[in-house]
This record gives sequence, C-alpha cells and structure tokens, in this order.
Amino acid sequence: MAQKSPVKNKKAAPRSPLALWEKSAGDRLLTNDAGCHAWLSEKDFKRVIKGGLGAKDPLFKKLAADGFVRERMDFDGLTSRWRTLNAHLGQGPGLHILVLTLRCNHKCLYCQSSAAGEGAKKTDMDLKTALKSVDFAFTSPNPLITIEFQGGEPLLNWDVLKATVRRAREKAAATGKELKLALVSNFSLMTEEKAQFLLENEVSICTSLDGPADLHNRSRIFAGGNSHAATVRWIKYFQEKHKRQAPEYRIFKPGALLTVSRNSLPRHRGIIDEYARLGLEDIFVRPLAPIGYARELWDKIGYTSEEFTAFYGRCLDYIIALNRRGTVMREKMASMMLEKILNASEPGYLDARCPCGAAIGQIAYNYNGDLYTCDEGRMVGWEGDDIFRVGNVFRDNLKKIISSPAARACVVASNLEAQPECSRCAYKPYCGVCPVYNYEVQGSLWGNMRSSGRCSLFKGVFGALFARLRNARDRKVLEGWVTKK
Repeated sequence: MAQKSPVKNKKAAPRSPLALWEKSAGDRLLTNDAGCHAWLSEKDFKRVIKGGLGAKDPLFKKLAADGFVRERMDFDGLTSRWRTLNAHLGQGPGLHILVLTLRCNHKCLYCQSSAAGEGAKKTDMDLKTALKSVDFAFTSPNPLITIEFQGGEPLLNWDVLKATVRRAREKAAATGKELKLALVSNFSLMTEEKAQFLLENEVSICTSLDGPADLHNRSRIFAGGNSHAATVRWIKYFQEKHKRQAPEYRIFKPGALLTVSRNSLPRHRGIIDEYARLGLEDIFVRPLAPIGYARELWDKIGYTSEEFTAFYGRCLDYIIALNRRGTVMREKMASMMLEKILNASEPGYLDARCPCGAAIGQIAYNYNGDLYTCDEGRMVGWEGDDIFRVGNVFRDNLKKIISSPAARACVVASNLEAQPECSRCAYKPYCGVCPVYNYEVQGSLWGNMRSSGRCSLFKGVFGALFARLRNARDRKVLEGWVTKK
C-alpha cells in the first residue's frame, strides 16, 4: 500500500496517506494512484510529512488540487482519472500477433524471435490456421482489434498474408469493430506489387533501422545483400506514398524500430541523425532483452541498465535539442510514458501496464495455432519451455484462454500492488512488470525487483523524463509529444 508518515500528531494540518515518493537530485517526486505528480524541495517535503503545512499555504492548495491532501480530495475527479488510466482492464485482448512464419532471410545478432533459416520446413502458418486465428481474434470484446503480422519475415508467407488481410477486413465489416492491420518486415522481399496491396488495404508498415549503414548491417546480417540499403529504399518509397495519399484509402507513414545493442551506445547522435535524415518523426529507443539469441550473445551485445539509462538520457537531450531547431521527432517510449504522466491516458504500451498485457491485452498466435500470453512468451516456448502457452486456436475459446493457469499467473505476478518493491515505488502509476523477463532472467514469474535489470532500467527512464519535465524549456517540447486533452 502507500507510504504513510510516521508522525502521529493528530493536531497536524491535513496530509495524504496516498502519496508515494522518490528522491531525485535532492528533491522529492510525489505521485498518487490517480497518476498525479508533484515536486517538493526537501524542506517542503519535511513540512508536509510533519503536518506543518497550513491550509492557506499556496503549496497546500496545489497539493490538494492534485489529490495529495486527504481532507480535500475530489473523489469524482480522481476516480475518473484513475478509470481513464486503467480503461484497458475491462476491454479484453486488443493486440493479436500472428506469426506467419518462423523463417527469415536475416540473421540478426540480437534476434529474440528465435527465427529459423529461410529454407526451414514446417514453420509457416497455413491458410486454415491463419483464417481461424482471425476469427478467434474477433471474439474478443475489445472494440478495437489490431492484427500484427510478424515472423521471421512475414513476406516469406505472402499468399497467406494476403488472404488473412482480406478475412480481417471482412470480419471488421461484419462485426462493426474498428480494425488496425500492421506488418513488421525487414523489407528485403518487398516489391511494388506487394506494397500496393498493403497500401490499398490500409496496412501500416514498420521495419527495423538501427542507425547508419555500418551499424545497421553489423547487427542485422543479410547474406542476400545490403540490409540497410533495402530498408532505406522502402522507407522512402512509403513516405512518398504517404505524402501523395489516395482518395480511396488512407496511407500511413512508415515506422522504424531501433534495437539498442552495445554497439549503439557510443553513437546516439549518428543514430538519431539517420532517422532525421530519412524524415522519420518517431524513434523508439528500445532496450535489448536477454531473450532468444540475444541471451546467448549477451556478453558481446548486452549492457547494464545504468549504461542504457545514460544512453537514453543522451538520446532524449539530443532529440529535444533537434526539436528546438525545428526538426520534428519524438522518442516513442517517452511519448507513451508521457501520455500516462501528463494525460492519465493508456497509450497501448502493454509492457508497462498493471497487470501486464499477457493474454488479457494481447495474444500471440504461433504458426501452428498454439496461443501464448505474448510474443515473448512464444519465444520461450520455441526454446522448449511452454510455460506461457495458453491454448490452441482450434481447440480453445477466448474465455478458456483468459482463465488459463498461465494467464492467471501472469496477471498475479504483474500486479504491482502485490509486488513488495513496486507497491511503494513513485513510478507505480505509470509502470509495469514483465513476467517473461522475470522468468528468463531470474527464474520466476514473480521476479525480484531489487535485483531486476529491467526494473532498474525503467526507473532510469522515468527519472530521465521527470527530470526534464522540471525544466520549463524541455517540458514545452515534451508536452508536444502527447495527445492534447
């Protein structure tokens, strides 16, 4: 539960038992379960916990307005804010990840998908399984269904991908649900014919871009050619299509994902400049997790949470500086966290939910129809451990999936109120635990947050964001990264 002041002076001025706090740069960050936050100097913090803040004090009024004073709490407003922040809890799984094939023509050093070689047999999702997966996805009560095509390299199973897109559009029309389709591809097999089909069916496109050519190709090994060149070519192609648009359908801007390896750490400027050069307006400074092939090479491509946090801070400062000079760019993790911090709004970042998105927010559909709590859980299954498997698309229904032992275990393990360390953390209103990470790194779904590299990393990210929110010039830029309310 929340931290309480040890002072027991009943005559003291009103104070709230709901505040959580974190010490940073000599000051204190206060948060509460409604997602409100406030900064206090050490002097003011001591006044508050000792009950020495009078009702006429401007600081008292500010804390009261944000729900930090017990006797002045706007329960209707705070409850509404909490509901908005946690609206996902009653919606059901919205993200449905279809692994169309395990085959891939790249051999990325950090691959977390445990991809098979391009010539591997019996690793493609057949048409029957793909169509059944789409039908299963639409049994979710969520009004917004997102189907994401992944691999391997999903373009290696092109005919099934096309048929699946058509079925999904038919189901959306029949059910009245909103549908988003997304493809994650390395672009090496993209053609104009394929691109046109994807555009006409409003499939958003995302690829991987790790920075300049030498850095990208060092991590994303492609025996069939220059991975960076193919990536850049098709990014530019889809950008041009987006600029022109079309009257019959909507064309999305292409997206790109950065996976940070040890090789990235000294090159934050070059990486960000490459995104800016290509006109990409979002960059996701995404940490590497020790799962799949990445775990086997961690001593060569991995890093500590402190090293990542330092890198992230340098990236954030450089991106903010570029914005001030007129370059439009957002750091994606920051913008998602800021939606929670500034708007009390859930941005769809399933890795930072409470409970996490496992089974109740997302489902991963393996090529053979097996269902997993998430794509990371599927990767663990490919390694021979099916602890995160929740069923099969042909044998089970959604109710059975969500109530399965694996789904229940993930929900309990990722409930921050039940995590001793998390329940007292100032970042709790905005954070989330990953049971797959805990299991892979620490050997249990529950994990130990005090020794968790992921916990330390997220604290570093939140610390970097809140520190920059305190700076008026930085805050102005960061506020432009979130949806206006």
